Amino acid sequence: MEMTFGQALHRNFLGQSPDWYKTLILAFLIINPLLYFFVSPFLAGWLLVAEFIFTLGMALKCHPLLPGGLLTLEAIAIGMTSAGQVKQELAGNLEVLLLLIFMVAGIFFMKQLLLFVFTRLLLSLHSKVLLSLTFCLAAAFLSAFLDALTVVAVVISVATGFYQIYHRVSSASGYAAEEGRATLEQFRAFLRSLMMQAGIGTALGGVMTMVGEPQNLIIAHAAGWDFISFFLRMAPVTVPVLLCGIVTSVLVERFRLFGYGVTLPDEVRAILLENDREERAKRTRQERQKLWIQALTGLWLIVALALHLAEVGLIGLSVIILATSLCGVTDEHTIGQAFTEALPFTALLTVFFAIVAIIVEQQLFAPLITFVLQAEPHAQLSWYYIFNGLLSSISDNVFVGSVFINEAKHAFSQGAIDLQQYELLAVATNTGTNLPSVATPNGQAAFLFLLTSALAPLIRLSYGRMVWMALPFTLVMSLVGFFCIHWLLVPFTEIVTQWGWLAAPAM
Repeated sequence: MEMTFGQALHRNFLGQSPDWYKTLILAFLIINPLLYFFVSPFLAGWLLVAEFIFTLGMALKCHPLLPGGLLTLEAIAIGMTSAGQVKQELAGNLEVLLLLIFMVAGIFFMKQLLLFVFTRLLLSLHSKVLLSLTFCLAAAFLSAFLDALTVVAVVISVATGFYQIYHRVSSASGYAAEEGRATLEQFRAFLRSLMMQAGIGTALGGVMTMVGEPQNLIIAHAAGWDFISFFLRMAPVTVPVLLCGIVTSVLVERFRLFGYGVTLPDEVRAILLENDREERAKRTRQERQKLWIQALTGLWLIVALALHLAEVGLIGLSVIILATSLCGVTDEHTIGQAFTEALPFTALLTVFFAIVAIIVEQQLFAPLITFVLQAEPHAQLSWYYIFNGLLSSISDNVFVGSVFINEAKHAFSQGAIDLQQYELLAVATNTGTNLPSVATPNGQAAFLFLLTSALAPLIRLSYGRMVWMALPFTLVMSLVGFFCIHWLLVPFTEIVTQWGWLAAPAM
């Protein structure tokens, strides 16, 4: 029987999302203009922010670009902000958009090298503690120079490949049902812990440099910092957090806490080693040469970022040109595939900036910022860290970081704070958005990407399990970060400034 017009419309609206979710989004779209015109624009603005945060938290039900985009389009239509204001926000953050478009695509053409490195790590190290620590540190190092989203995408590819190899061989071998099920569950638990260690590593490394997370680049641009200046200003917080994160990684594995410590089954290791031997035997001279080319391209990437030879996105474009030209990638279809991973998140980030434009237009954060700025300068840093951390853990750190650095810059331009305090608040904003945000998958884009990947259901990695496995790291990273903000940041900054290590910001 053919559906009625209303039934077809209901099916088409937000596709396979649950009916209750569709109804709630429709209710938001009806309530928002009524509240804006007849009650209070300020309350309507805050409700819109809460609704947008809700769409981020419900990312598994529907990609937040769709409901978030509908809410934002309506807000612009009813006058909560203007298209011109949105354009101004986008123009001010063009470097971030270029980072996501070109850098993530550039790393796509280095994926062979990264897959090779992670594969060798997994098969070469027999100690689970050492393996997890190595994965965590490797992800941290790569995230400091690449994009955390890309690093997680590579690790997902590795884990998915290993799972498929084992599943294929075990199905063909006909393992006994009970034995095979126990091995599979152990293998799943092993992969879960390894993926979470890599995810935590991206947070530990991503906070340290201006390219580790999208909001880092927004903050660096607003403060006028280059790559080295950003690293040095964050160091009194990020280095102690990194060290404590390493200790936490070892402890949870050593004592098998929070779902960690599960080892790779011997049967699975034998299967993976045999497959690796076959792949290495089939690798041609041309393929080995491509690995060396990608390694040299990665070296160029690190040097170019460290010396700030160009904007980050343009360096990513140079990686695309070098990697494709020297590795023989010449057809448009293959090049186009590199951009498919980054563009959905780039579009979502554009909606973020539209929400930021609404916040600016409606002055939604004015009471909060006024409260913070009324405190003593030293207390301002702690409050900024706390508010950034709490909001980032329930929403998204890019969104929160964009809003808070804009408010701090506005306070500086109005003379409410001096340049030194503004720079310290920028450090508190960056660390606040990066560290406590590991509490939930929607706090970090890389965690959300892992949760929504095809790997997550295979290894039984749910939202609740991710929150539980991230809990020890959330507590350690958040508390150590707060301690460093409160007691170490100011004296360290004064010392390195006196020594002349920090250049004057290019405001």
